[in-house]
Amino acid sequence: MSSSLQQQALSPAIIFETLNAYQRTEALRSAITLDLFTAIAEGNTSSGQLSTRISASERGTRILCDYLAIMGFLTKENSHYGLAPASAAFLNRQSPAYMGSIATFLKSVSGSFSELTEAVRKGGTTLPGQGTVEPDNPMWVEFAETMAPLMRMPAQAIAQIIGADAAPKWKVLDIAAGHGLYGITLAAKNPNAEIVAQDWAAVLTVAEQNAAKAGVSDRFSKLPGDAFTTEFGVGYDIVLVTNFLHHFSVETNEKLLRKVYAALAPGGRVVTMEFIPNEDRITPPVDAEFSLMMLGSTAEGDAYTFSEYDRMFRNAGFSRSEMHELAPLPGRVIVSYK
Repeated sequence: MSSSLQQQALSPAIIFETLNAYQRTEALRSAITLDLFTAIAEGNTSSGQLSTRISASERGTRILCDYLAIMGFLTKENSHYGLAPASAAFLNRQSPAYMGSIATFLKSVSGSFSELTEAVRKGGTTLPGQGTVEPDNPMWVEFAETMAPLMRMPAQAIAQIIGADAAPKWKVLDIAAGHGLYGITLAAKNPNAEIVAQDWAAVLTVAEQNAAKAGVSDRFSKLPGDAFTTEFGVGYDIVLVTNFLHHFSVETNEKLLRKVYAALAPGGRVVTMEFIPNEDRITPPVDAEFSLMMLGSTAEGDAYTFSEYDRMFRNAGFSRSEMHELAPLPGRVIVSYK
């Protein structure tokens, strides 16, 4: 490598950019709060028009819009702003795929990172008890209320992976159902599917409302309580365990999976959706980075690899597991067979 290329490669830019990354977070959060993306979608494209629409100063609006253009959320031409494709699809409140509400829940989670240094020393969260998975934690009601838009596409993908629209009568258990969209989507695709949603009682109220909106209330029932102690019953054809196992240790997960195995009918399947890094644990980035989220917010959680999940399921009695990609969505799906 030439000396000029070495000098170019040896740059402190990544340090500066990372230590200032909080500005990116707050800029996007401010734009969502101000409903800036919706305002642009309505045809307000200059800083003057936008400042009037969002009730903010023109100077502040211009600086925020320029920063969002630098980030790639907006376009800018001749002092007029437009929406980048992802912003138009997911940050315009009038879009059916709007997911700006997730900023609320993610902000509540970010508080656990104020003591990350101590979490690294300890090997787990500095939050009280089990961190975010303390029993009946009210944050999961907020999760159910705000994160549903982010889950619609993966829920549709899971329904396709397991052939919901061509399936016979199904009895489905949705563990830690939250917003309930995974089970509700299966019920919408399969008119013979009956869904039993398990979660804390307050959380299930949100899932119940979503089931009513989807027109599947007559095939939706609730099973309130702790997933580790509540009796599931038996005879389930499908058990959904989505975005749940990453909160706990391998031993705790295997304990739950043995309960799930007992609840399944012969030939039944478990569908797990998780952030699953490759075996190197640093790729793909979104899945691999989730380990840090678990370090900061849980006592023993992690982003497990497929080989680790496969071992957990086999130790719980399952015959085999197969992984499916969700690309371009983050996360992966594992289907495990009794």
